[in-house]
Amino acid sequence: MVKTVISKQLVIGGIVGAIAVTALGATAGYQMLDSKNYAEVLNVSPVTETVSIPREECSDQLVSVQRPTQDPNQITGTVAGAVIGGLVGSQIGDGDGKKAATVGGAIVGGYSGNKVQEGMQERNVDQVNQRVCETTQESHEQPAGYEVTYLLNGEEKTVWMQDDPGRRIRIENGKPVIG
Repeated sequence: MVKTVISKQLVIGGIVGAIAVTALGATAGYQMLDSKNYAEVLNVSPVTETVSIPREECSDQLVSVQRPTQDPNQITGTVAGAVIGGLVGSQIGDGDGKKAATVGGAIVGGYSGNKVQEGMQERNVDQVNQRVCETTQESHEQPAGYEVTYLLNGEEKTVWMQDDPGRRIRIENGKPVIG
């Protein structure tokens, strides 16, 4: 019977070696599986969008307001002008010419009186403070997502993502998992 002597150091070395080989194998297998489930990110570009927000701006302004009138059709001015124009026209010529001048003076005087009263009414205004508001658009840029370029099986591809994926993208069934 041959007695074999195994040193204690040899047993410890064997155990440590077995553990190391197992760990390295597991790590390599995990990395191989892991590399099939992820793609390397090559570039991430933020995408922004312009957002407009309506904002109401109000201020007090001095405005002209026409005073109310009792004669909006300028009848008083028309009648007064016609009477004055007719009187002036009646002083011109004699006979049928005098009649024509009186009628012509009344027509011209009526029109003139109407326009004089209209101008007086337009200038009959009050200055009042009035609150004036207008809506303006306030625009600003805000993040909308990211355009991500990645490498999958030696081919560059681009995808839009809501969030920055970091250095790699998870792949399922040959496509990136978004979200």
